[in-house]
Amino acid sequence: MIADLAPVTLDELNDAAALQTRRDRKYVLTPDELDDLLTALPPARVLEIDGSRSFAYDSTYFDTPELDAYRLAATRRRRRFKVRTRTYVDTGSCFVEVKTRAGRGTTVKERQPHDDADHLGLARAFVSARLADAGAPSAPVLTPTLRSRYQRTTLLLDDARVTLDTGLVWDLLGPVDPGAHAAPVVRRSAAIGDLVVVETKTAAGSGPSSVDRLLWRAGHRPDRISKYATGLAVLEPGLPDMPWRRLVRRRLTAGLPAPALPASTDTTRLTCERTHP
Repeated sequence: MIADLAPVTLDELNDAAALQTRRDRKYVLTPDELDDLLTALPPARVLEIDGSRSFAYDSTYFDTPELDAYRLAATRRRRRFKVRTRTYVDTGSCFVEVKTRAGRGTTVKERQPHDDADHLGLARAFVSARLADAGAPSAPVLTPTLRSRYQRTTLLLDDARVTLDTGLVWDLLGPVDPGAHAAPVVRRSAAIGDLVVVETKTAAGSGPSSVDRLLWRAGHRPDRISKYATGLAVLEPGLPDMPWRRLVRRRLTAGLPAPALPASTDTTRLTCERTHP
């Protein structure tokens, strides 16, 4: 069904849906449920680059030795934060990103180009400044803790941008000396099998999208899933996991273990994105 959609270029996608402040909703679907959604989908175009419509993403999440970022999310603290590098595998481009919380449930995402997916390096100053600006707890020591890998397809509709993430794999990374430059060691991995993470992204204040309404009519409601916190809850079951417990126990525990690969170079929320040069 994706193959039948008309293409949209990256520039066209950015021009039409460069959502700076947005509302995000995530849903975890089976392949059959996704097929039902695509069959009923309103007119849509799919991002296509050099003939490809599915693209590999690789994100490494950084946390303190005490897992402060995870624990703040698990207890739903307002000043929680997330730090990661994101690599667009097909192009090799990489960014370091900092996500913090602002007022009225807004998530602020700021990022800048980066050259090392496994280490923060000189970007530590950028990270510290963004955390301080947001009033988030300081995190003087951050080490790679979890990696997520998946394939993403992006759809553009008149009222939303929709991403379809498949093949999601989490790698739990071993302790790393903050001053070391070796690649982090994968301790163990888990996958969610053939489940698909669907995310709708709409302009803040615009209300639910046509895709959200289709999913609601089919009996689906937004799921609490975080590619960092949910993955860590799956791989470290002794951690507090209240926000994601229902999803993990009912939907994700059937996922099969995934082999480790070599290191490569919340329900509904508002997101504000800023890219720094």
